[in-house]
Amino acid sequence: MNISDLDNGTGNGKGAADGIDENVTAELARLRDSIDNIDAAVVHMLAERFKCTQQVGHLKARHQLPPADPGREASQIARLRQLAENAKLDPAFAEKLLNFIIAEVIRHHETIAAGEE
Repeated sequence: MNISDLDNGTGNGKGAADGIDENVTAELARLRDSIDNIDAAVVHMLAERFKCTQQVGHLKARHQLPPADPGREASQIARLRQLAENAKLDPAFAEKLLNFIIAEVIRHHETIAAGEE
């Protein structure tokens, strides 16, 4: 069900089929606005992170360093898992997310090293 399904347009705050109160609809909208703002912040933070990792990639390429650094990756994963635990976020989820990001960073570094960027 979408939030748009919750109000049948009558202005009475009741969903057409399920009678959801307008206060619930308003609270859902407020929470979803917060989620949208957080998602935007996450995207901007990732963009900043990738700007930094691009610089790392160019530095590595200039000095013939390998695109991947397993020791650094392992320490980052351990650090992120601890941060996740402290934030009451599933550490396994945080690790999967970081592994996804690391894979993309390595791909960028390989592209830079190959002179394609």
